[in-house]
Amino acid sequence: MPYSERVMDHFANPRNMGEIPDADGIGKVGNPVCGDMMFIYIKVKDDILVDVKFKTFGCAAALATSSMITELAKGKTLEEGMRISRKDVADALDGLPPQKMHCSNLAADGLHEAIKDYLIKNGRAFVKVDL
Repeated sequence: MPYSERVMDHFANPRNMGEIPDADGIGKVGNPVCGDMMFIYIKVKDDILVDVKFKTFGCAAALATSSMITELAKGKTLEEGMRISRKDVADALDGLPPQKMHCSNLAADGLHEAIKDYLIKNGRAFVKVDL
């Protein structure tokens, strides 16, 4: 299965790439099998994800999923962000080749880790959401 046009667009023109120097939460995830590493940075105001950025070291699918997760999450509440699933990321990109599905896992997991980091730093309970 070739990459969709949407995957190629997010790879060639990634949205929200970069670091938030004073991030409220940071999610760091990686896959040692393929070598992809993602850092997801969030800025939160009144429990809203007001900014989401990423730095990713990896393949085209890893960059595209990182870009897409920022678009899916920005403007959402923390709870809504926790409910963005791995499947949501892949679906928003019009699918991924089966051997690249782990990239959507990394992107969703990275966002969830950033939210978890924010909640813990602020002394708030972290509740795992079943997706």
